[in-house]
Amino acid sequence: MEFKGSKTEANLWTAFAGESQARNKYTYFASVAKKEGYEQICALFQKTADNEKEHAKMWFKELGELGDTASNLKAAAEGENYEWTDMYATFAKEAEEEGFTELAEKFRMVAAIEKAHEERYLALLDNVEMQKVFEKSEEVMWECRNCGHLVIGKKAPEVCPVCAHPQSFFEVRKENY
Repeated sequence: MEFKGSKTEANLWTAFAGESQARNKYTYFASVAKKEGYEQICALFQKTADNEKEHAKMWFKELGELGDTASNLKAAAEGENYEWTDMYATFAKEAEEEGFTELAEKFRMVAAIEKAHEERYLALLDNVEMQKVFEKSEEVMWECRNCGHLVIGKKAPEVCPVCAHPQSFFEVRKENY
């Protein structure tokens, strides 16, 4: 059924936003409870956060917003672009005008992070579209995300020879320390 332009569509977006925000709040609350020594309360907040995540996913799917990986990367890049080019730029300007200089600077710094997120999503989208996720033009070091097995080559193994996990568990190893 097509919801476009209906009150039901607006309600689905509101439900998605509410469930998403509740999930984050409960995750933060769980962290506080854990730090204060309340393991059971932490676990209950976390369990409820997981429930809220599933509720949000249900509404997001009803809206038809959950696509394949390539379309999800494109949507993510578009969202990040909006955040750094429009949303945070506006927030920083308004905070500055109202005298909240430190907050304005935080908005600008987060905008820079969102720009990096957009660039990362676009690079990953290119890898998916060009079928370069598990095959590179030059030799690289591949690492199994499950067991840590390392392989040097242009292509990730179809199956990890150590733990038998599929190729999808391999990534290019980056040493950034």
